[in-house]
Formats: sequence, structure tokens, C-alpha cells
Amino acid sequence: MPQHIDGIDAKILHLIQGNAGLSVVDIADQVGLSPSPCWRRIKRMEELGIIRQRITVLDREKLGLDFEVFVAVKLALPNRGNMERFERAVANMPEVVQCAVVTGAVDFMLRIVTRDMHSYESFLREVLLGIDLISDVQSRIVLRQSKDTKSIPLGLVSNTVPHKQS
Repeated sequence: MPQHIDGIDAKILHLIQGNAGLSVVDIADQVGLSPSPCWRRIKRMEELGIIRQRITVLDREKLGLDFEVFVAVKLALPNRGNMERFERAVANMPEVVQCAVVTGAVDFMLRIVTRDMHSYESFLREVLLGIDLISDVQSRIVLRQSKDTKSIPLGLVSNTVPHKQS
């Protein structure tokens, strides 16, 4: 069941997901509250699990992690036990930055970030294909990201947050 948020909550969330480093004073000023009620709203949304964590987004390319691949994985026998075993294995692979259970011809979609083609090949051969559950792997090398955001579309939750247009 979705949690109820009002217009002020939505504005706070919009600001926080754009910049988790904003101070409560800055947020309160921008949403028209004093710091104490603003802080209480933020704490309430954290307690409800609406705000799961605050993170810093790093520039992977400036860190030399220029190679990104989407990988479709099909399990040989996709039952609950094998799916859970695969998910536990993937959870321990730092190169896998996202893992989704999907419908269709494959069972999982992975987003993998690594240094280069050679690093990816090594990861594929030695790590991913080392899991004896996999029957098929299809790799899609990312040439360029045209959109990469961590922001949730708050305009779909509350009509008080405008859609950002370029």
C-alpha cells in the first residue's frame, strides 16, 4: 500500500533526491517550513521507509569504470530454489550493480560495470558462467547512456511536483 505524502513531502523528496547533501535549513527554506517541522517530516518519511538511504552518486567513468553491459540470464531450471541461489551469488559480485527478475524469455537482467572489454570477459568466464545454474547469457554492450537517473518520478505520486523538461 503506497504511503500518503502531501505536497510539502513531495517537494522535500524532490529536493533530497536531487541533492542528498542539502541541509535541513536549506530544504526548509525551499519548501516554506521552519527547520524543526521539516526535520520531523524527513524523519517520518525515513521511518516509513519512503526514504531508504541517502547516497553519493559517483562518476564511474572518471574512476576508470568505462565499460557497461546489460546481461540477460536464463537459468537452466528456473525454480524458486535456483532463483534464490542465483540471487545470493549475484549479491556478492561487485561488478553487478543491478539485478532484476524479469518476465519473458530470460529470468534475470543484470547491469554490469567494469573497466573494459577484457575485464568483462574475465568476469563473464570466471565468475558469472561459474554459476552452474545458467543455460544462456546474452550481453548488450552499452555504447552511450542517453539517460541515467536515480530519481523516482514523484510527479506520478503527487501532482505538486512538476515534470522537469529540458
